[in-house]
Amino acid sequence: MTTPQMLLAIQIANGYGAQPGAWRMPGVDPSGYTDMDVLVRHAQAAERGKIQLVFLADTPALTVDLEREAPQMAVDPLVVLTSMARGTERIGLVATASTTLNEPYTIARQFKALDVASHGRAGWNAVPTSSPAAAANHGLALPPRAEKYERAHEVVQIVQALWGSWERAAWVRDVAGGRFADTSKIRPVDLQGRHVASRGPLPIPPSEQGQPVVFQAGGGGNGLEVAARYASGVYANPFSIEEGRAHRTALRAAAERVGRDPDEVELFAGFMPSVASSRRAALDRRRRLDEVVDLDQRVTYLGAMLGLRLGAEQLDEPLTDQQLAAARPSPGDPRAPHTLEIAREGWSLRDVLAHGVIDYHPVVPGTAADVADHMQQWFEAGACDGFSLAIDVHADGIDAFVDQVVPLLQERGLFHRDYEGATLRDHLGAPDQYGLDPRLAGAAHASS
Repeated sequence: MTTPQMLLAIQIANGYGAQPGAWRMPGVDPSGYTDMDVLVRHAQAAERGKIQLVFLADTPALTVDLEREAPQMAVDPLVVLTSMARGTERIGLVATASTTLNEPYTIARQFKALDVASHGRAGWNAVPTSSPAAAANHGLALPPRAEKYERAHEVVQIVQALWGSWERAAWVRDVAGGRFADTSKIRPVDLQGRHVASRGPLPIPPSEQGQPVVFQAGGGGNGLEVAARYASGVYANPFSIEEGRAHRTALRAAAERVGRDPDEVELFAGFMPSVASSRRAALDRRRRLDEVVDLDQRVTYLGAMLGLRLGAEQLDEPLTDQQLAAARPSPGDPRAPHTLEIAREGWSLRDVLAHGVIDYHPVVPGTAADVADHMQQWFEAGACDGFSLAIDVHADGIDAFVDQVVPLLQERGLFHRDYEGATLRDHLGAPDQYGLDPRLAGAAHASS
């Protein structure tokens, strides 16, 4: 029996890194936000490490204070991924496109065009939008949550129907006979839902993998249902092994309920490694990255997580014995128990924050072995099928992960040594699909 191996996605968006201060670090091109050559080099480094896919999250709105921070999102995910497609050969290319803000024909056209341009390496992260600012940029107000997810089901189904509207055998290319395509195999979809519709067809032939792979990122029962029905990869943000295991178990059970093989749906847990020669060196690296953020505000937030009143005057001191005795992790914040564990080790509050205790994914600052140990523990505990890596600084952090962590994972039999195929479906072990999934036809939300 083959030993299971983890899957790896890497988040590359703004050309700098996952931390707000990445744009100021040594060796970073401060113009990397708009320089496609920089972004392509990062993708090439990830491909050298045999990482299965690049992932570009996207919120189409300004989400940071540009006075001190670089934008978190790419200038445009599809433009960046198309540039990466031309500079790479194997790595998968996945981006978010909102099911709330986009029409299905636009999504279908853009992602299938990327799929044929990349020879079958494209994936679409299908998620509703929760940002009022992003909705306002499209002249819209956010609908109620239930309506957003009802629309999401319709959009995914119409997109997949459009992808399959140019049948596999339709492209004849008979030069001598003067026949470009068999139009009997390129037909409208004529789908109409409550929220969206499309006539079709989509005049783009299949790629080497047929059509793009669907991903999903979102919580709650509504998000779980979208993931269970359509997704091959799911991005999640668990902060503990127990939380990850519960999410993965629920996801697999939901997929089985709708008639899919649960092994078809892979859970990627968000993870933020900072690789250095020692834990102290990694913390110093992250302290430098923290120079652009408001640490006074973060100390106050840290106090709220632990049920303590903390101020900036204690930044370079550890919690006192009295504070540790009084500390109570916030029951509403899944990060709080780990935060208290770090504080009990005696670090200054500045170093506690440098451990990434209030970041949006678990953080491991330390050696390559420290990072690999964390990944092995989570993977072998069934908390995930792999990881979505948010590297602190792309310029040197991707190389550090590829050159130091990946070999350890390979030696331990946890990660493959080379790509087993050429397409994103190959990388994920995702089953062939062209058009709608016939197993879900009886549960369609959109109808002709």
